[in-house]
Amino acid sequence: MKLVVGLGNPGPQYRDTRHNAGFWVIDEVARRWHIGDGWRERDEALVVRKPGLAILAKPLTFMNLSGFAVSRLRQFFQIEVADILVVIDEAALPLGRLRARARGSAGGHNGLKSVIEQLGTEDVPRLRIGVGRGDSRRDLADHVLSRFDADERDSIQAAVLRAADASEVFVSDGIERVMNSFNAAADKQQDDTGG
Repeated sequence: MKLVVGLGNPGPQYRDTRHNAGFWVIDEVARRWHIGDGWRERDEALVVRKPGLAILAKPLTFMNLSGFAVSRLRQFFQIEVADILVVIDEAALPLGRLRARARGSAGGHNGLKSVIEQLGTEDVPRLRIGVGRGDSRRDLADHVLSRFDADERDSIQAAVLRAADASEVFVSDGIERVMNSFNAAADKQQDDTGG
């Protein structure tokens, strides 16, 4: 059994912000699996199950405390840390780019930092979705809590679909396969565009 957790902030005022890209990916996977009507609240998260396959979750603790929900879900469902995928937004990546890793530091992402602290290890598989940095003079917190501009929406929607694909690959084949397939595709895309 795998646990795929998208990080974000609950509440309608945050629904369309850059920081909620992880939630969007989880919603897309739930839609594909036809389980989007089965959300239940458990251990400070919204949770839906695909029996025998995976649990999808969206913490309700707000981004900076996401680790509490992830840790409780891991304990309740008895899931190994290596079988958890954390899906997050990433301002340090260009808009629409994906980057998967099996382990590493939080890289300045407070939600991932909370997960690492609560699970007690950096060996947490993660999938980052580039939301762009925007104007470097703008406060980072303001940026990630902003909505996407009209000319960015197609790119982020495409990235969410690819991230949902990557999440499904994680469930079936694990993080190494995700890294080999999706990081390579992102690198090729960057080479093709000269980025």
